[in-house]
Amino acid sequence: MTSARPYSMMLPLWLAAIAMATGPLCGSSLADERPARPNFVIINIDDLGYADIGPFGGKHATPNLDRMAKEGRRLTSHYAAPVCSPSRASLLTGCYPKRVLPIPHVLFPAAAVGLHPDEVTVAELLREQGYATACIGKWHVGDQPEFLPTRQGFDYYYGLPYSNDMGTAQDGSKSNFGQPLSQPRRNVTAADNPPDGTGLRGSAQTPLPLLENETVIERVRAEEQAEITRRYTERAVKFIREHREKPFFLYLPHTAVHFPLYPHAEFRGRSSGGLFGDWVQEVDWSVGQVLDTLRELKLAENTLVIFTSDNGGSIRHGSNNEPLRGQKGDTFEGGIRVPTIAWWPGVVPSGTSADEITTTMDVLPTLVHLAGGSLPQGRRIDGVNVWPVLSDKVDKEPPRTEFYYFRGLDLRAVRSGPWKLDLRSRELYHLENDLGEKTNVAAQHPDVVQRFLALVQKMDGDLGASGIGPGCRKLGRVDRALPLIDHDGTIHPGLKKP
Repeated sequence: MTSARPYSMMLPLWLAAIAMATGPLCGSSLADERPARPNFVIINIDDLGYADIGPFGGKHATPNLDRMAKEGRRLTSHYAAPVCSPSRASLLTGCYPKRVLPIPHVLFPAAAVGLHPDEVTVAELLREQGYATACIGKWHVGDQPEFLPTRQGFDYYYGLPYSNDMGTAQDGSKSNFGQPLSQPRRNVTAADNPPDGTGLRGSAQTPLPLLENETVIERVRAEEQAEITRRYTERAVKFIREHREKPFFLYLPHTAVHFPLYPHAEFRGRSSGGLFGDWVQEVDWSVGQVLDTLRELKLAENTLVIFTSDNGGSIRHGSNNEPLRGQKGDTFEGGIRVPTIAWWPGVVPSGTSADEITTTMDVLPTLVHLAGGSLPQGRRIDGVNVWPVLSDKVDKEPPRTEFYYFRGLDLRAVRSGPWKLDLRSRELYHLENDLGEKTNVAAQHPDVVQRFLALVQKMDGDLGASGIGPGCRKLGRVDRALPLIDHDGTIHPGLKKP
């Protein structure tokens, strides 16, 4: 069920429609005042739980996000993936993660595999339409030069190539702010560098690198971790200011609030939720900086901003996914349904919510549609244009009625309308009546279960219910993967300072 558009928000759109139909109004068409190609900002938080922010019932103070929701539209059934790398690959390509990044879990440092350079990303498609493009933040779909953002349609990149816990213990990557820096294990085992090419684990991991474009510019220790949210924000604001005169696409995937927790000194101790709550409040500050910049430059009415998370929150690190069941890493709703807000003043209806199914992979087709572009030919795209949901213009059938829950290479659950079938337990839930997935109603609805099994069989013939299905595309692969910064301080030869 979708809440109605408030009358106060209908009036400007009604006037704009009249202006478009009848010609100039007071000397100019209201429609002409908005560029044909809007700007786009995607703010993607790492490990933010469903109820970690005020608009979704969170207890941490998030005044900027509260205002964003009041001025925009909450998407209450928005799905990502259970973990980082698959989720980001899905957002970039408009596909189920398994189609474009068929790996068991996530990518680690010095991975020989990554998102294939031949994949067509949202950045590439928007750049074809004349957009300036930037990725500022965590990448995590391949750290070798061949896989970096600048090879996937982004004009500019600044950030960490993977998660902030994938550095060395002595640099603070394995412990929260203020905790004693732990020492690495003495023995590195084969499990620290498995043969599947997905990279270095545990104590085999090397120092955490900060990149600008394709250059390693800094080794990130505890002190730099605490600055990372502020640095991302400053560069995001700078990018917006520098490209205010032409259409731009800013992808801002924050390192926060992933473990280890490193809020800036100005935010530490500000919340009642410890370091995690402090970092949530810094994220809220960052969102405020971006939105305030758009308002100041009078770009707000020309810019679609989407705030979301890459997966569910990690409960053991302080996150809250209530009323959902589960957490990051699983396919219960708490692991994959994420808090999402769409904001475009005067266009996206304010103070509303939508509970139609939307997903991370819908970002690409929706933005390309709004930019006036076309989807790549001869390439399967699983995402759909969900602009009717964002703009509250769903006529009869919503753009998406089904969703498949993958965990790595395994299909774990399927949703169709309000129904969800867990394939491991064969338990059936009615999510509209049982959002917490507490009551199994499979026995009362055997016909629904049978319908789901037919959907599973269909997907098994495409991506595969397990393993690599015929619809999975090839991973990118390099012959020899090297750490971006080795233990002895050596920088990857392809990423050295000029």
